[in-house]
Amino acid sequence: MNQLSDRLNSLSPSATLAMSQKSAELKAQGVDVINLSVGEPDFDTPDHIKEAAKKAIDENYSRYSPVAGYPALRNAIVAKLKNENGLEYTAAQISCANGAKQSVCNTILTLVNPGDEVIVPAPYWVSYPEMVKLAEGKPVIVTAGIEQEFKISPAQLEAAITPKTKALILCSPSNPTGSVYSAGELAGLAAVLEKHPQVYVIADEIYEHINYIGRHHSIAQIPSMKDRTVIVNGVSKAYAMTGWRIGFIAGPEWIVKGVNKLQGQYTSGPCSVSQKAAEAAYTGTQVPVEEMRQAFLRRRDLIVKLAKEVPGLEVNVPEGAFYLFPKCSSFFDKAAGDRKIDNSDDLAMYLLEEGHVACVGGTSFGAPECIRMSYATSDENIIEAIRRIKKALAALK
Repeated sequence: MNQLSDRLNSLSPSATLAMSQKSAELKAQGVDVINLSVGEPDFDTPDHIKEAAKKAIDENYSRYSPVAGYPALRNAIVAKLKNENGLEYTAAQISCANGAKQSVCNTILTLVNPGDEVIVPAPYWVSYPEMVKLAEGKPVIVTAGIEQEFKISPAQLEAAITPKTKALILCSPSNPTGSVYSAGELAGLAAVLEKHPQVYVIADEIYEHINYIGRHHSIAQIPSMKDRTVIVNGVSKAYAMTGWRIGFIAGPEWIVKGVNKLQGQYTSGPCSVSQKAAEAAYTGTQVPVEEMRQAFLRRRDLIVKLAKEVPGLEVNVPEGAFYLFPKCSSFFDKAAGDRKIDNSDDLAMYLLEEGHVACVGGTSFGAPECIRMSYATSDENIIEAIRRIKKALAALK
């Protein structure tokens, strides 16, 4: 008998974590699986950040921190936002959490009432609609396909806004597509939002530094939008610190106070040692960030070149993050032996079991015609993975 709460039963499990688990099971059986399903850098955390964590342990940073994080970390984030983004915040407008994932969820739970609508551009990161459902809000999905580089237009945004709209979740650079909104594109969206002052923007900028087209642009840099935008960011992607679990929000102080009230009741402040490591990430040398970005750029160019040589895949050129999101619907209704492909989830499972490459089907990203490949892995793995994928897809008739 299922006695789980209705709230929990309304949620879908994470498809990315499910695929990682399935590939781990095959690996445990001795199968040589190349994992392109996981959304984390394959680099080690830079040494100066690790040293700061060791020092923090020696200095007994082993007690509860303030709910919003240590003042030193929040001041380091204030300086980062000013120096890198030209944005003025105070430490009272920053709240740190257990990863950017909690920061997004905190913000949604703080802003959204039952029945409120939250616009979620698709393709989307798998957790956004689920978090909205957790808040008893209604995700309103606005779809942008590969032909528009997976980015919604101002007209699409305008058409989706109703009197019930409370927020727009904007992820740039994007997971799962790698698309990046330009300053001009953000201005176009802001022009629509200016007509609807009740709508807030949750700007997920966790991939800010993995950007191949120059400067990162934030919708918060548009004067009319700053007081209506909550920036979400953290150390996971830029500094290869996924397991350290430090994210933050920067936004209007009343929202930050609400987030602190919420977080104070269910997790309190994030890990004290991780906070000292994150402080070193923001205040220390940024050379490793650029080195990793250049490695990701090289890999992006490699996987795009190879994937474009695979018959049947439609490939665009992602401008940031470390994902390729090719359209694969030309393989639907094909089969290999008695194995039929109906959708991208079937295709992902086929590629895992027959090609021994782990990708993630696009259904849980709101794009059932696509498949997500992470190129946060070595050049050798990328070359071999695409070779296997090409061979497996060629067997489908």
